[in-house]
Amino acid sequence: MLLAFLDPLLIEAGCDEAGRGCLAGPVFAAAVILPKDYSNPLLNDSKKLNEKQRQKLKPQIEQDAIAWAVAEVSPAEIDKINILNASILAMHRAVGQLIVMPELLLIDGNRFKKYQNVPHHCIIKGDGRYLSIAAASILAKTYRDESMDRLHIEFPFYSWNENKGYPTKKHREGIRNNGITVHHRQSFTLLPPDVEQGTLF
Repeated sequence: MLLAFLDPLLIEAGCDEAGRGCLAGPVFAAAVILPKDYSNPLLNDSKKLNEKQRQKLKPQIEQDAIAWAVAEVSPAEIDKINILNASILAMHRAVGQLIVMPELLLIDGNRFKKYQNVPHHCIIKGDGRYLSIAAASILAKTYRDESMDRLHIEFPFYSWNENKGYPTKKHREGIRNNGITVHHRQSFTLLPPDVEQGTLF
């Protein structure tokens, strides 16, 4: 059973990202503040839910949250500052968009850089421990998936509607046959070193 809060006296925002391991597309992050008495038996780590469950939970989270926000960092920014820093920047951007300033941040994972003067706790596998982080994981994942679905319409060669930018066989075949796009992360290993990846478009 997921916990509703870490500190009963502080306004907490759960934060999580989606898309760190992808070859293409932005990295997304979300920040969510839930009521202290919040409960939802379906709410869980987004990786433990299927797409239909995540899509069902998305509007519920947005409706029930005291505040929520989603932000992204582009592939060009990822290439410039690296994916870890980009993931943290996406979380900072999400927190900065909240209409309520949190007094404590609950961060999924073990790495974070302080946001302004707000204290934070890094929690490994936090999306399976705290409701607010689980909610953030669902919003980050659903918004990112929808972004990749839109990009797929323009660039159908990579099967982004299926793989969402992750390094699947179809995605790498698309790179090998059609080259790369401005949405690919050029600092990542897109293909094995001995394979020509083609031109940018």
